[in-house]
Amino acid sequence: MTQRISIGRRPLMLATLATVLPTATRAAEMPPIIFVHGNGDTAGLWITTMWRFESNGYNRDRLFALDLRYPQASSVYDKAQPGRSTADEVMQQLAAEVTRVKALTGAAKVVLVGQSRGGNTTRNYVRNGGGAAHVSLLVTCGAVNHGVLVSDKMLIGSEFNGASPFMRGLNGPPGEVVAGVRTVTIRSDSNDKYAQPDGAYLGMKGVPTGVGFDGPALAGAENHVLPGADHREAGYGLATLAPLYQAITGVAPTTLAITPEAAPVLDGKVSGFEADAPTNIGVDGARVTIWRVDAATGERQGGAVHDRITGEDGIWGPFTADPKAFYEFVIAASGYPVTHIYRAPFPRSSAILHLRPQPFAKGDTDAAATLYMSRPRGYFGGGRDKVLINAQPVADVPPGVPTVSTTRLLGEPGKTVIGTFNDETIPARTWPTASGHITVIEITG
Repeated sequence: MTQRISIGRRPLMLATLATVLPTATRAAEMPPIIFVHGNGDTAGLWITTMWRFESNGYNRDRLFALDLRYPQASSVYDKAQPGRSTADEVMQQLAAEVTRVKALTGAAKVVLVGQSRGGNTTRNYVRNGGGAAHVSLLVTCGAVNHGVLVSDKMLIGSEFNGASPFMRGLNGPPGEVVAGVRTVTIRSDSNDKYAQPDGAYLGMKGVPTGVGFDGPALAGAENHVLPGADHREAGYGLATLAPLYQAITGVAPTTLAITPEAAPVLDGKVSGFEADAPTNIGVDGARVTIWRVDAATGERQGGAVHDRITGEDGIWGPFTADPKAFYEFVIAASGYPVTHIYRAPFPRSSAILHLRPQPFAKGDTDAAATLYMSRPRGYFGGGRDKVLINAQPVADVPPGVPTVSTTRLLGEPGKTVIGTFNDETIPARTWPTASGHITVIEITG
């Protein structure tokens, strides 16, 4: 069964879980949810999703986001590779998290929500890791459930190849879903770069992939379609909330807005890279300094409001924020550029505000200052989105299917730069590359 969902950018007022469950019993009735991120990502990408669940009355203590130590998949699904993880390694980490969450909450079963590669991990656990006995509902979002291509000549052995033994095992007999585990999929209609019949977005233009727009759907599941959503938005985006919340609770969310708290407490860890792949392992000895900045210019206001050097776990907080303030996070970690990350105000608390230094890429140090604008929870769509730097459209976002999540500006240090993505605007300042500094505007939405 496939259901199409169409949701605009404005908050909607819908039904509420609070009208279904009495206040005294509501928390106990909420199943624990474990969110599993995608390839190369961090648990922090689920922040806005978790905020919206909380804003609809979902108990914060029932929401968990798994941070996979080595989030990047190995080239061959069952072969160890430095800085990367096999399909079995991430499945085992998920299994340990399920055990931990069940013990912590006393719940008999959990809900799993997997985005992109997280769909592979959750499905593998349910089918091959004994997870069927511990999972009541599995939701995959923008998942590569039939691979990004089906080939016996390319991506040999990759877990993203629909012809690999791994993927055939997930989709083979007795069926694409596991008996006893309700399964829901959420996908784009035709805007997912990894569910395209042509290999153009894999660098193989004109080569048939063997995968259709409906590649993320599963036979036997409840399949939802989000018109216009890109690959990441199908997991982390605003439009995903309604079908996801409905699947878990049985009712629609009250609102798609995020309800602010008076004094949000923020925390997380600093991670880095290993063998040129991102990790979610804490960096020891990193210094994180936070400055409140002017909402119009990005210039610092007063002294630092937080300053801490991380220990072995990489934890940089906690920090109590003003929910109306813009902040600059400065990460100084050995072996990396000093990274200045500018963020919009934080309306709610989060313990998964993870930070990662931005390495210099080719050409970055040729300029006096380098700035990236990044959208971790989605892509920039040329012709679909308003993507501006200093009120001017950026030149490196192609039209058509959204494929890029960063845009770069090379310029001079000591300048104010205003980044805009649709309704979100963030001010920043540029810093000199000659002394090893780099700027990042990180979009929240």
